Amino acid sequence: MKTVNHRDVGAGLLYVVLGLAFTIGASGYRMGTAARMGPGYFPFWLGVILTVIGAVVIFNAVRSRVAAEPMERWSMRGLLTVLACVVAFGFLLPHAGLIVSVLFLVIGVSFAGPDFSWRVALATAAVLLALTLALFVWLLDLQFTIWPPFATF
Repeated sequence: MKTVNHRDVGAGLLYVVLGLAFTIGASGYRMGTAARMGPGYFPFWLGVILTVIGAVVIFNAVRSRVAAEPMERWSMRGLLTVLACVVAFGFLLPHAGLIVSVLFLVIGVSFAGPDFSWRVALATAAVLLALTLALFVWLLDLQFTIWPPFATF
């Protein structure tokens, strides 16, 4: 039996909801023009683009009939692990510094997957830490605490 592609409908709905949230949230800020963007310009148009992409995905999912396939259950352990690590990153950043916070975030989020490997988690953390330092600290010159206060060199 052929039915609607439920995975694509779910993904499309997620895009539409996020896009509408960005669009509505940004509508309270000054827009400006393309030449002189205000604080609401980028999030507004990002929301519009996300909403259109979501609508196209939903349309294609409904139009193309696929074999009935149930959606898998969400991994609540993985979802809560990622959420907890992101919240912990926000709390750790001002107190423990960027290096410790990024390492905690990347290694902690690695635990969310079913195929956790210390070697892969540490390699990923090292690469993302190097990219984070290069982009945010050296290229953009953002003022972050790099090391914890007790370990300043």
